[in-house]
Amino acid sequence: MKILMRADTHVSFHLPEDAPAAKCTFSQVLAAFSVSLGSLVVGFSSAYTSPALVSMTDRNITSFEVTPQTASWVGGLMPLAGLAGGICGGPLIEYLGRRNTILAIAVPFIVSWLLIACAINVAMVLAGRALAGFCVGIASLSLPVYLGETIQPEVRGTLGLLPTAFGNIGILICFVAGTYMDWSMLAFLGGALPVPFLILMFLIPETPRWYVSRNREERARKALVWLRGKQADVEPELKGLMRSQADDDRQAKNNQLMELLKRNNLKPLSISLGLMFFQQFSGINAVIFYTVQIFKDAGSTIDGNICTIIVGIVNFAATFIGIVLIDRLGRKILLYISATAMIITLFVLGGFFYCKASDMDVSNVGWLPLASFVVYVLGFSLGFGPIPWLMMGEILPAKIRGSAASVATAFNWTCTFIVTKTFPDMIESIGGHGAFWLFGVVCVIAMFFVIFYVPETQGKTLEDIERKMMGRVRRMSSVANIKPLSFNM
Repeated sequence: MKILMRADTHVSFHLPEDAPAAKCTFSQVLAAFSVSLGSLVVGFSSAYTSPALVSMTDRNITSFEVTPQTASWVGGLMPLAGLAGGICGGPLIEYLGRRNTILAIAVPFIVSWLLIACAINVAMVLAGRALAGFCVGIASLSLPVYLGETIQPEVRGTLGLLPTAFGNIGILICFVAGTYMDWSMLAFLGGALPVPFLILMFLIPETPRWYVSRNREERARKALVWLRGKQADVEPELKGLMRSQADDDRQAKNNQLMELLKRNNLKPLSISLGLMFFQQFSGINAVIFYTVQIFKDAGSTIDGNICTIIVGIVNFAATFIGIVLIDRLGRKILLYISATAMIITLFVLGGFFYCKASDMDVSNVGWLPLASFVVYVLGFSLGFGPIPWLMMGEILPAKIRGSAASVATAFNWTCTFIVTKTFPDMIESIGGHGAFWLFGVVCVIAMFFVIFYVPETQGKTLEDIERKMMGRVRRMSSVANIKPLSFNM
């Protein structure tokens, strides 16, 4: 395996000559696919307001009035509720388990969409968006933790990006269906999406790490056998998990807040928070939530709904490019590419809107907003879209993973709410050009953050990442986790 990373982040492993090659089993793919269907629902929920608000604010279609201020709350309430879901999600994945927490959000998701679809007033729409947002907050925390704890390091990047891929499929489905459906019919479609997710979640096990943390050794062994295959020797990995848990138990304190504030734990937590901050303040959710409106304001010569479908297709395709590259190039290289693409396109978009605001003739470059959005979304989906969530499940120490992931997720949704709720006001006060330039400056700062602070985690076990981040000497959780991979992309 060729690993492109800085010399100070490279780790060499010595392998026994007779060690058999590790395999990416069908069970791991099924587990990743099952939880990723939840991400499809999340993507659909995030994109809903972009096509739905067009028909929802039309009094010829909607029986109740939706004012511009109310419309901003329809868009902004979901990330605000996601903040609450992120806060609750941490304790839930610790006490109920990762898999049970994910399973528990399926039915509330269906209820939330039925509330919106059958709404006879704005209150029902807002209630549905709040419930959906709460579930989204829990899902965005629990999905990467589940995958990080069940998938082997050699394919953790590849399979770990499946939730992002399915999230982008959800966005694309919403954009395409929204072209032909009004807000109510679109919500009924949203209510149908969690059904296969609910069914498949019954087929997969809880993570072995959670079973070990609850002293259920035999259940952990069965889960490992299911994930690694019946022929795999899971005893070394199980013993490694038990040693890791024993270390955590010896060092654990009753006060989780004090654990989070410890110097060794603050480093990975601050990196995760930084990635979440730059992910959202790159402006992506402002783009996704208000895509149609942005193209209308730009005076684009291409139909706004067609533009959103094109953006959705690019968003979807870019994730598969990331899946192919992430375990070859590594996380940091993709973050560099992502930041560079977003910096260029945001400043170009700002320039376009500035020229338009200055009454300059931009009719000859009416294609520029779409081209810039395509490159912007492509860049985001390669790096700053999926990698902060993937690395959250990788770099957070095991003993504080639930509480730290809860903090990181809540912080992400706080940033999402700020960006989506204030974006219309931002355009009103500093203009479209000012908003895009501001996002561009944030992306410049993000580039330096990645260069100096973000570690490379490609191909490393969770124990090795924790040892590297915290200076702790711990043994590998499994010899199988560091063997050459026989699964070819």
